[in-house]
Amino acid sequence: MPRPTKQQIDDEILDAAAHLFARHGFKETSIQRIADTVGYSKTGLLHRFPTKEALQAAVVDRCVEQIRDTGSGVAALPAGPERDRAVLTAMAQLAVGQPGVVALLLSSLLSEPESEIGQALDVIGQALADAFGDDLHADTTRELRITGALGALAVASVALRDHLTPGATACLVEVAYDALGHPRPR
Repeated sequence: MPRPTKQQIDDEILDAAAHLFARHGFKETSIQRIADTVGYSKTGLLHRFPTKEALQAAVVDRCVEQIRDTGSGVAALPAGPERDRAVLTAMAQLAVGQPGVVALLLSSLLSEPESEIGQALDVIGQALADAFGDDLHADTTRELRITGALGALAVASVALRDHLTPGATACLVEVAYDALGHPRPR
């Protein structure tokens, strides 16, 4: 079995850290807890990310970059069902490959804006709004539906982490799309 590349190791660390940050918050997640989760020593982890703040910034930056990539890919579509399905498809693919990132996305929508995690993740929420082509806070029903759709993706991807395959993406998209309340195509 080939050794993992530096990028694969970093991806594993960042996804685990995203999951732990989403679940426990930045303050309550220690470097040791992250190292234990990925099976590396604390020293080894700190060699890649010299401080917890550097790791936190890398997690948030990666998440924002992935969402912005999704937004760029759908920018030509008007806000509405087709764009929503395209965004959810990209998020479902992300959920299957990196469930920790999707858990962090959900926590960005749920956190109090004044909290430590809320301030750090506000940029993630804005990137999501841009991807969906909406001001999520302008329409409470839409905000609830998008949160529900992303929640369905996050919960399913985290709860079924070891059982999801790339083929599960279509099912995740349908579950999340239903939360948006769009009529199903005939």
